[in-house]
Amino acid sequence: MFNDSINPGSPDENMHLGFLIFPGFPMACLTSMIEPLRAANEISGRPVFRWTLMSEAGAAVESSAMVAFHPSAALEAANAVDILIVLSPPYARFANPIRGNGALRAAARHGATLGGVSGGVFPLARAGLLDGHVVSVHWCYAAAFADEFPQLATTDAVIMTDRRRITVSGAAAGFDLSLMLIEDRLGAEVMTEVACWFQHPMLRGEGVRQQIPTPRVAATEDQLPAPLARAIRLMSENLEDPIGIADICEQIAISPRHLERLFKRVTGQSPLEHYRALRLAAARQLVMYSNRSMREIAQAVGYASAGPFRLRYREVHGLSPEDDRRKINLFRVRANAPLPSGDRVKT
Repeated sequence: MFNDSINPGSPDENMHLGFLIFPGFPMACLTSMIEPLRAANEISGRPVFRWTLMSEAGAAVESSAMVAFHPSAALEAANAVDILIVLSPPYARFANPIRGNGALRAAARHGATLGGVSGGVFPLARAGLLDGHVVSVHWCYAAAFADEFPQLATTDAVIMTDRRRITVSGAAAGFDLSLMLIEDRLGAEVMTEVACWFQHPMLRGEGVRQQIPTPRVAATEDQLPAPLARAIRLMSENLEDPIGIADICEQIAISPRHLERLFKRVTGQSPLEHYRALRLAAARQLVMYSNRSMREIAQAVGYASAGPFRLRYREVHGLSPEDDRRKINLFRVRANAPLPSGDRVKT
């Protein structure tokens, strides 16, 4: 399933994984990967997998659920692992970026496969370690990631392996990745037993797309009528330079009246209202996870100026983008510095 560069060693050797955690990391992403590996060891009766929990300096780290974890090693120990998985929120940065990024690059030079789960792709990208690779980005971070790293190719696949890089969209996909590692080392029978232990319904491998919720619809994108799903996909691909509804209808070979009826029946909105909701959802990612000014964010989602953007943002989200950013920053302060994505917040 994996090539040798992703899954080093023979089936008879154990695999050493390192998990590098940043403050505010999603706890479920860590446990969803470790627990199936632990179960595989128990089922097989031998320590095929081992893991080390790491932080930048080896100090305790609090997860997004406010549960503290106590790593057993600092990042410098990453040279000894086969696979290093980064777990973090999108805004995470090293206290010492030169040293931290250097340690990640050193691990790569020593042969480690590097991976990121959910927001963990951001520190890897900031270190330049995803350049030239295709990256799986969780849908809720896609706009912010594309804004900060426009040069990187991304995919909505739940898992992406590209040479010695593995990127994973979220916690459930992290469980799938562990199942894939178990199948490679111990075979399909053990993998299936592990999945059944946790009542995990299926193994999703590479090429499976993320389930993406549709605004104001109790369904994911792949459950929508095909013309509606294609229309929403075109809208999502044209946020900065909005495409006309007539042009959308022409590209998907449907009449404007039919499209209007579909949107009203499934979403309760007109196509224009739904398009606006998509643009403002993307805008909120940039408010939360970037340091761009409101004028820049407005332009990034198709508004000519910040005034109309602020008005629409307040209508949809209930407060101004500036107030939303200030509210978000109440929950993520390091050394009294607000942390969207960059070092300095512009408003």
